[in-house]
Amino acid sequence: MADVVATYSICACDLAAGQWGVATQSKFLAVGSVVPWAEPRVGAIATQAYANPRYGPAGLDLLRDGLPAEEVVERLTGADDGRAHRQLGVVDGEGRAASFTGAECHAWAGGRTGDGYAAQGNILVSGDTVDALAAAFESSAGAPLATRLLDCLDAAEAAGGDSRGRQSAALLVVERDGGYASLSDVLVDLRVDDHRDPLVELRRIYRMHDALFGATPRDRWLAVDDELRAELDMLLARTGHATLADWAGVENLEERVDGEDAVDPVVLERLRETA
Repeated sequence: MADVVATYSICACDLAAGQWGVATQSKFLAVGSVVPWAEPRVGAIATQAYANPRYGPAGLDLLRDGLPAEEVVERLTGADDGRAHRQLGVVDGEGRAASFTGAECHAWAGGRTGDGYAAQGNILVSGDTVDALAAAFESSAGAPLATRLLDCLDAAEAAGGDSRGRQSAALLVVERDGGYASLSDVLVDLRVDDHRDPLVELRRIYRMHDALFGATPRDRWLAVDDELRAELDMLLARTGHATLADWAGVENLEERVDGEDAVDPVVLERLRETA
């Protein structure tokens, strides 16, 4: 039998934002390559324990056909002779959730579901880890889904986490046309494959991702008056670039630049740091 993906995870959605996602942490190399699956307006899936990776694409196919989360779980596990060793979480396109823990998953193992989320884990210190996943999600309504999922992982780890320790973590969030240049449905896809403190590292690279690819509301951009224009010209000259767009392309901040009349505060701060 394949190596056990002993882990905790949460599948969740924000229906108002049109986002679905999965966050996970484990004492397992590159957990993000196995556990999380998601498609916008379709659903999110986590497959773990003695994981069956085929649950991901097969489950999304069933969700795409309109089956509710509970029936997707029943179909996937019912057709799998190894289901006693599997663990599975599903949230469908309407926010309905289901979680499955096979009878032979290693203790502590179990799951919880609620409005818009399915939380589950195996080989945990105790059920407090899954309870913490659920409580953190339920108490954070209104925050961005990616932030909520990261907070869920932190809460779960503080409650005990994987009894064997930690090694990798992953965050996947999808939204129709929400990815790079509005040409991708992948809003966030970050993985820490092997690290002594994967949640700290995942949070660090998420902050980098948000700085590069996030969006500051346009009404918070700074109007470029004569004084700010002079500062921008001076800073750009120090970096050896003629225009803000040229500099932003080198720094991977091109998605945060739009014309010359206003500047994103994130861009201005970064320019000041690098000049």
